[in-house]
Amino acid sequence: MQPDRQPDRPRSRMRDRLEAMRARAEKSTSWRVTVAYLLRLVNREGEVPVRARLSREDLLFLGEAREEVATLAEMALRVLELHQPRGSGGLTSDPDHPLHRCRTCMTRWPCATFRILAETLDR
Repeated sequence: MQPDRQPDRPRSRMRDRLEAMRARAEKSTSWRVTVAYLLRLVNREGEVPVRARLSREDLLFLGEAREEVATLAEMALRVLELHQPRGSGGLTSDPDHPLHRCRTCMTRWPCATFRILAETLDR
């Protein structure tokens, strides 16, 4: 008898959502240079009186960007809260630098999850 091979639906749904976010971000135009220029045009009312040409992809990205960034930040904070060091509780040959393990996955600190978060955020 075959074991149940149903995909992990919540994981699949999250992966689909994250891939859609990344795809929208990659299709939209970077505003980094434009924003630096526009910041110099802010008037006394705190507004920038300019007209901009936006592609469909830019509008789709900008329409969801705030909520998606907030969602990703919340997720990263929760993962960071889960993956943190704790003392291993064992004897060590170097009492000044005791061995630490991740409190969630129990691998040696820093765990792979923390390293990936740090690497991604340090770019």
